[in-house]
Amino acid sequence: MATNSQKPSADGYDEIKWPFGPRNYLIFGLAMVVIVIGYVALGYGSITLAPVLLVLGYCVLIPVAIVIKGRPEEDPVARDTGDTGAR
Repeated sequence: MATNSQKPSADGYDEIKWPFGPRNYLIFGLAMVVIVIGYVALGYGSITLAPVLLVLGYCVLIPVAIVIKGRPEEDPVARDTGDTGAR
């Protein structure tokens, strides 16, 4: 059975949680920097460094930025009762 990531809010509208966190954006930004450096190296005629950087950016870093878990799931019971789970 599929679960729905939407939660009903107090005003009746559904709240949609964004799955990406700061770590995802950091890795994605790193991928963009690596890709730009790869294209600059390609412009200077590098036939070894440029392909390595482009493959690293497109085939490794961007998928990792998408797949990696961005935010920890909140426990609705702990949030509602104020229980932090530490005893």
